Amino acid sequence: MKRSRTRLYAFIPDLVMLVLIIAMTPAAKEPVGVGVKAPKGAEVLFDGSKKMLDEKWKYWEGPRLAATMPIKWQIEKDPAGSGTVMNTNDPAAAGGLYGAADIVTKETFRDFRLHVEFYVSKPGGNSGVYLQNRYEIQIFDGDTTSHGLGAVINESPSPYKLYNGIGKWNAYDIQFRAARFTDGKRTEPAMVTIYLNGKKAHTNQKISQVWGGPNSGIDGGNDGGKGITDTPGGIKLQAEGHDVLYRNIWIKPMDIKQSNTDF
Repeated sequence: MKRSRTRLYAFIPDLVMLVLIIAMTPAAKEPVGVGVKAPKGAEVLFDGSKKMLDEKWKYWEGPRLAATMPIKWQIEKDPAGSGTVMNTNDPAAAGGLYGAADIVTKETFRDFRLHVEFYVSKPGGNSGVYLQNRYEIQIFDGDTTSHGLGAVINESPSPYKLYNGIGKWNAYDIQFRAARFTDGKRTEPAMVTIYLNGKKAHTNQKISQVWGGPNSGIDGGNDGGKGITDTPGGIKLQAEGHDVLYRNIWIKPMDIKQSNTDF
């Protein structure tokens, strides 16, 4: 009996160490990057088909709207993959008239996980992904400033080094928490964590306002973009008269209680 106890005591330190190692090992992260498919509980917003484009999207009816339904964004063959994609180059937005032919989901959202894949065809290609039709995650080839590709526009640096470049697919994986309000007053700003092409670009980045004025999105005309309201908004894609393509867009609604979007 004494010998058995001795063996047991000798084993305990190894057991304790194993438990500590397991406890300290971070949980596996959710898949991110180009080609990631919608997980359980997510809604596909664009699968490459004209049918889904028409069913789930519409033109944003902002002050500069010049396009008329049905949506004129063309469905084209994927230039670097299989299937079909949509092209943002709507004639109504020629010359960079953002807000003239932007499209937005018919459904609106608060907190969510979002996946969007984009392809810039030519140098200087410009578009943008808007969270809640307010906060732009920029797509602008060649711009490495806080107004450039991968930036939470005017709020963060551009993670340009993570960009795959022209003629290749890129992916945003985004976890977003909407601004919080008490008695109609904003008590917590919106917050976002973003991966670009599978690499973390921004962690718990706070977003203070809507940039770009009333043609940019919801609340853009309120107090110079600072008058954020507690209104859910759709996912918006920007038309700037450039050949920027999109595919594989999905969203998973969430309810993020704590002020933390890291994933």
